[in-house]
Amino acid sequence: MPIQQPSNQIKLTNVSIVRLKKGGKRFEIACYKNKVQEWRNGVETSLDDVLQISNVFMNVSKGEVAKSNDLQKAFGTSKVDDVVKEILKKGEVQVGEKERDHDLASLRKEIATLVAEKCVDPATQRPYPVGMIEKAMAEAGVSVKAGKNAKSQVAETLRLIQGHSTLPIQRARMRVRVVVPAAEGERLQEQLRALAETVEKEEKGESWETVMLIEPSQIRGINELLQKECNGKGRVETLTFAATADNN
Repeated sequence: MPIQQPSNQIKLTNVSIVRLKKGGKRFEIACYKNKVQEWRNGVETSLDDVLQISNVFMNVSKGEVAKSNDLQKAFGTSKVDDVVKEILKKGEVQVGEKERDHDLASLRKEIATLVAEKCVDPATQRPYPVGMIEKAMAEAGVSVKAGKNAKSQVAETLRLIQGHSTLPIQRARMRVRVVVPAAEGERLQEQLRALAETVEKEEKGESWETVMLIEPSQIRGINELLQKECNGKGRVETLTFAATADNN
């Protein structure tokens, strides 16, 4: 006869345990991986799609379910859904060491890829391979933050590489063409130049046209200026990133 597993033992796969200590006790819920972050970001709104088991535990792996009076004392309610929502909001996701190392390595690679996409060698105006960025991150002592997404860590990573590694690097510049009516061009010329790093060409005729290099983040400022001052008659066109341009 097969050996029966104790009925209170829970075997779960693809599980993330979220733990919250409150009222001197530990409370846990068993969630699907990745769903916790989706819930916190507002992407996922259904508890049924977040929870593997719709219950609150003192210990998930032992199958030890929290008692109603313990929930009432700690959370002021014994309603499971209300308690689950608080644990999801405030609890700490429990991650194994191997999984944490894997996640950090993936995050580090993602950050390096974003830096490689946004930056260039100042001498050649060409992008670096991701591997070179990773080496520069290690040289600069970049510490990846598990609780933040890759995009939010790019600026700090670039600052550290520029200040503490031997790799010459700068943000790629975007080449844009701005076209506005001639009269508006005269009036807006200085404001537009202030948003540019380099003005490459200016032409005046029926319209005023300029080609310039800008930091990619400045494209919003140019659009806002044209919308505010030109009544829909101005436009900005992205020509290329300077990193891919032939500057010879």
